[in-house]
Order: sequence, then structure tokens, then C-alpha cells
Amino acid sequence: MAALDSLSLFTSLGLSEQKARETLKNSALSAQLREAATQAQQTLGSTIDKATGILLYGLASRLRDTRRLSFLVSYIASKKIHTEPQLSAALEYVRSHPLDPIDTVDFERECGVGVIVTPEQIEEAVEAAINRHRPQLLVERYHFNMGLLMGEARAVLKWADGKMIKNEVDMQVLHLLGPKLEADLEKKFKVAKARLEETDRRTAKDVVENGETADQTLSLMEQLRGEALKFHKPGENYKTPGYVVTPHTMNLLKQHLEITGGQANNGICFLRFDDTNPEKEEAKFFTAICDMVAWLGYTPYKVTYASDYFDQLYAWAVELIRRGLAYVCHQRGEELKGHNTL
Repeated sequence: MAALDSLSLFTSLGLSEQKARETLKNSALSAQLREAATQAQQTLGSTIDKATGILLYGLASRLRDTRRLSFLVSYIASKKIHTEPQLSAALEYVRSHPLDPIDTVDFERECGVGVIVTPEQIEEAVEAAINRHRPQLLVERYHFNMGLLMGEARAVLKWADGKMIKNEVDMQVLHLLGPKLEADLEKKFKVAKARLEETDRRTAKDVVENGETADQTLSLMEQLRGEALKFHKPGENYKTPGYVVTPHTMNLLKQHLEITGGQANNGICFLRFDDTNPEKEEAKFFTAICDMVAWLGYTPYKVTYASDYFDQLYAWAVELIRRGLAYVCHQRGEELKGHNTL
């Protein structure tokens, strides 16, 4: 099929033109989506509604066992599978049941086939969730975690459409709280972390000046957790009186650098900064790290930055896509769950 015909087919399924063009760059995904659409058209005719088209795209992009393509397309085309939760359950079922034949009765039960969730049921489930959290909602208003309400409603109505639940939550919350006020638009600050537990505070008291501890049985990490422990500033002698150190800190750091720094094998050691977002990095952090490495008595063979290689990494990614060994993924975070470990 010509690229232009495929582009027209993919956009007719509900994909944006940009997403359709990106899909065409992945030959494996394109072939599977074309096959899924062609099979669906045998049942639905030449016109496929957007909701069904999006499900077909989700199927083509997430299905690993291509033997099950026709089986699952038939359920989507016949509207027996018509929501994202059902599709996710179906994909999980065929993944966990690789042997033939598929038990269709068990499959349909596990995927909610034939289960109808009415708007009234969604309304009741959302109302019950809101009533459980009404006092907190009235206090926190729109700063309340609305995802909690949607999650509780979904727990009751497993096969309900997520968008319908969200719309119902939005409507009922608006009815309860009214329009957002200026205070509702202000950013909510995170609560400060709790102080160390009593056990950690007792550990901190065991660490004393000049590297001597009252309890030598404590591990290094237990000692480091003590809030009274303070490290030297760059350039200061670690044996200087009055500064708190553990008796093993310096030796452990040196041993680590000797092993990982290549000295144990007559090698060299690079100092690499992982500045994946260089525009937001501050120079003072780079300087501080270099100072600390120098304080430990080590001079890197060379200082490098991840951002130095962005152009090369991008070129490699383009080449992998050109060879059909990689592709641009358009799945949302929730769609990736359960599939990124395969």
C-alpha cells in the first residue's frame, strides 16, 4: 500500500496527521495497524469511528503476539471490546495465555465482555466516593487529590470508561464547591519532611569529633544518617580538629576511587557530568563537585559532559529508526504500564 494511502487510512482512524506520519516511520507498527484496520473494515465497512480506530491503534502498538491480532480485532470490530480498560485486560490475557486454544468464555469474563456500565452507575459511584471524602474536600477544595475519587469509582466499576468517570467527578465537584476561587489557583506547597526518627537521632549522638564513635558497631551508613554529622568544606584537611568525620570515611572513599577510578588496573578515570538539561544546570554545582574530587586527592584524566554528545546520540537515534530498529513511541504513561518490561 502506498504511503499516501496509509497516511489517509491512519488519519481516518482518528490519528492526527503528525502521529500518522510518525507511525509510518515504523514499518512493523505500520504493517500491523494496516492489517488491523483492514480486518476491522470487513465487519464495519470502509468507515471506522474514531473510538474504534484509537483502540485498533492501541492494539497494534501494544500487541506482542501477532497470532492474536485477528482474534482481538474481531472483538473490537464487534464492539465487544469498546473501552481502554477492556483492551488492556485483553492484551494482558493473551500475554499470560500464550497456548492455543484460547478459552473464550474465560477470556470474555476476564475482559468484561458483555458488561454494561450505565451513566447512572458512574454517577452513584462518584457520589459515594465524594461523600467519603466530603469533609476533606470542603477544607482543601480544589487542592484535594481528585485522582483519589476517580480511583475509588474505578475500583467499583472496573470496566467503566475513564473519561466518563473523570467528567462525572469534575461535574459533581463543581456542584459541591462551586467555581474555583483565587485561593484555589495558588500553588500548593509540599509539607516539609518529618524529622529523623528517634533511632536516627540516637545514632547521631554516637558520632563525635575527630572520627571517634561511642559505638564502633554502627555501620557507615548508620553513622552518616546522624543529623549532627557534617562534612568538610572543599579544601579543608579531613583531620582538622573540630570537624566531625567517621573513622572509615576517608579510607572507604579512597578504596572506591582506586577500584572504580581505574587505578587498580593502571587505567584512567574520567569525571563525567550527567547534564541532561544543561540550560537549567548551575555552574556552582560543577565547581563544587570538582573541588570535592580534588579534596580527595584525585585529578581526573578528563572532565566530560553528557550534553557534549547530544548531537551524536540524536544522529544514532535517527539511524536506528531508519534501519527499522527503533521508533518514536506515542503511548501515554498509563498505556506503557505492563508493557515496558516485555
